[in-house]
Amino acid sequence: MIGGLFLYNHKGEVLISRVYRDDIGRNAVDAFRVSVIHARQQVRSPVTNIARTSFFHIRCANLWLAAVTKQNVNAACVFEFLHKTVAILESYFGKLTEESVKNNFVLIYELLDEVLDFGYPQKTDVGILKTYITQQGVKTQSAAEQTQITSQVTGQIGWRREGIKYRRNELFLDVLESINLLMSAQGQTLSSHVSGRVVMKSFLSGMPECKFGLNDKLVLEKQSKASTQEAASVEKKAGAKNSIAIDDCTFHQCVKLSKFETERSISFIPPDGEFELMRYRTTKDISLPFRVIPLVRETGRTKLEIKVVVKSNFKPQQLAQKIEVRIPTPSNTAGCQLLCLKGKAKYKASENAIIWKMRRMAGLKESQISAEVELLPSSDSSAAQKQVTKAPISMNFEVPFACSGLKVRYLKVFEPKLNYSDHDTVKWVRYISRSGAYETRVQ
Repeated sequence: MIGGLFLYNHKGEVLISRVYRDDIGRNAVDAFRVSVIHARQQVRSPVTNIARTSFFHIRCANLWLAAVTKQNVNAACVFEFLHKTVAILESYFGKLTEESVKNNFVLIYELLDEVLDFGYPQKTDVGILKTYITQQGVKTQSAAEQTQITSQVTGQIGWRREGIKYRRNELFLDVLESINLLMSAQGQTLSSHVSGRVVMKSFLSGMPECKFGLNDKLVLEKQSKASTQEAASVEKKAGAKNSIAIDDCTFHQCVKLSKFETERSISFIPPDGEFELMRYRTTKDISLPFRVIPLVRETGRTKLEIKVVVKSNFKPQQLAQKIEVRIPTPSNTAGCQLLCLKGKAKYKASENAIIWKMRRMAGLKESQISAEVELLPSSDSSAAQKQVTKAPISMNFEVPFACSGLKVRYLKVFEPKLNYSDHDTVKWVRYISRSGAYETRVQ
């Protein structure tokens, strides 16, 4: 049907060239350039016959797309194919311009190989093509978009563009913490710290300014000193348990650091979408959600009895999820008999450990697991017990509160230009603490 397909710019230079049949030579390219593109007289007909060769062409902006054939083909079908080709290219990389063609010429050749086979159209549906060719095209920005990007980079607010609009103004705030603990077998805390992140999802119109307040110890002390009459009430409401001492913190570039250093208030213009507002670290007054009490006893020359008690130390109405306790066993373990009233436990010989899993656990509850471990005969009877004491018991969990005690005191939104206030903004705050290296040594 079609012998060749050529794409020209306004100067007559060939940008894309694909020949499907041997009867079309390179001279056909020059013939169309001289007779149509560089013709002094205006070409009115979309079909041009030159030396027994038919040229079907359409014009898209400053580009010429021409289909060449020496056969007697259906002209309507050729033009339908040409317009469909333009639609396919625009669906992949936007507006069809000379710059976009140069940036995506590999993708265009790949599309032409799928669309045409020996000059016959095969697949022209965009949805079907995108299942085969999943490559994303390089979209070129217009002059207006480029000036907008330049103003974002060089301006004071480079992380947010202007003109953002939402039907519903929403703000999601997640306080995500990772608690790390090393506890002795006697219940003494050897080391503990919390690494936290404040992640925000912003769906706000315009250029809003947000203010964010924490129960920072320095802020509450400053408030109590500012008002001597209310000092006692402030100390009662925000005592040592309700205030936290942040050791170090880092902020997103949108936060105004000058205000934080002077007023200890976090003020910022948020980027659009999800971003990490701040990171922090605390080492004092950490609420430990679980306490693990291990007991290892030698009942025979080749037998050990292991008991582990897990106690939850948070409010009864709160539920911990994805609980997993990993109890190490000696390397010469022959088998285990397990007994647990809650959850499921399994001995994994490849990992030399007992894995105890519970789906959820309420606050101020207690669970216990017992294991009778059979050992292979060894010359040293106490060697097995010594091996157990080397490896600590580790624990994984997720609880719906901040172990550091961090609380969001307020979250306010101000947008003077648009007609919405702080009360019109829907705000959500969520606290999640997950275990990091949460380990307890075995006696």
